[in-house]
Amino acid sequence: MRRYWVYLLICSDGSLYTGCTVDLRRRIALHNAGKASKYTRSRVPVALAYSEAADSLSGALRREAEIKKMSRSAKLLLLGNAPKRATAYASLS
Repeated sequence: MRRYWVYLLICSDGSLYTGCTVDLRRRIALHNAGKASKYTRSRVPVALAYSEAADSLSGALRREAEIKKMSRSAKLLLLGNAPKRATAYASLS
């Protein structure tokens, strides 16, 4: 079974970016190379702040949409409840 990932990045300007992928490490490397998304291209470097697995593409896309609809404060709460994956977000609240 293929594993999909929903992730939340913290950009160099402090903004948050949500996406999904099948290869999390590769996708973050692409973001940092300025080749993954138009939004993050001008906000590198980015740091992984949160990720969660999904068993299907539709499940990953659904969860990505849920997170994107959240307010910034709700996203920061999500980060606060997650195991520490990056130290960059410690000063964002």
